[in-house]
This record gives sequence, structure tokens and C-alpha cells, in this order.
Amino acid sequence: MTAPLQPDRRRFVSTTAWAGLSLGLGGLAACGSSDQAPASRFVLLDGSTLETAQLKGKVTLVNFWATTCVTCVKEMPNIVATYNKFKDRGFDTVAVAMSYDPPQWVNNFAQTRQLPFKVAIDNTGDIAKAWGDVKLTPTSYLVDKQGQIVKRFVGEPEFEALHQLLEKLLAQA
Repeated sequence: MTAPLQPDRRRFVSTTAWAGLSLGLGGLAACGSSDQAPASRFVLLDGSTLETAQLKGKVTLVNFWATTCVTCVKEMPNIVATYNKFKDRGFDTVAVAMSYDPPQWVNNFAQTRQLPFKVAIDNTGDIAKAWGDVKLTPTSYLVDKQGQIVKRFVGEPEFEALHQLLEKLLAQA
């Protein structure tokens, strides 16, 4: 005999599952190798800017996250390790903090965790909107050297599979 789920947990799982179906899986099906990364202007923590067009020639992980997102905080050491493993081979990472994330918190997080890659703040929410109206964090996009979205991850990626995909993408001309 198995114990029934607690009502609160069942409601949470149900809500999460529906959110994934309505926002995440639809985007997964729509993101194929023919989807061009949207033209965006990232404002980085140091005040400089980065345009999507500047990412061409590199394989890039664009990660939408928030300091208050437990899964985002949990996955960040793996994102750092992935960046460090592949950065010398033409891989880059842009971590985009959501518009509701206080800039001081983002800056503190980036400094205390010594994030080695570019960190941007989406003050207006325009970047998240351009990249498929991102609402769930973490959501990450893997962009190839030609600027095409290869894969969308809603939630923490399976990093071993991500590394295998990076090996393939970095080997391409």
C-alpha cells in the first residue's frame, strides 16, 4: 500500500506540469535548427553592451535566470564549469538576469560567485520577450556559430548531454 500524495504537493506538481506544458514544451517543439537567435542588446554588469550579432562565430549559451530562483542558483556552478571547460574552444555564456531581479542582488551574486562569463540585466523584460517570452527560470538557449538556436532548455540542463552537444557544435566549421 502506498501513501497518497499530500494535497499541497499534488497541487504544486500539477501547477508546475501545466506551466511546463503551456510555456516550455511548446517552445521546445518550435525551436529547431532553423530559428535564428533574436536580435538583442544585452547591457552587461560593467555597463558595456553586447549585441546578438557579436555572438556569431562562437557557440553560446544564453541563460535566463534569477537570484531568487533555487534551480538557477543550483545550476550556476555547473554553468561555470561548462564555460571553463569549453571557453578556449570558442564557447561563450551570457547569463541574463530577469527584469524583476534587483540589480544589486545580481551584481552581488556575480561577484561573490566569481562568475567568469558575461552577466546582463534585462531591466525592461524586452530581452526575455524577444527570446520566446521567457517567464520560467532557468531557461537557456544554445546558439551555434551561425547564430541559430540549436536547443532550448527549460529547467536545469542535463550537463553531460549538453557537453556532448557542445563537442559536436564546436567541431563544426
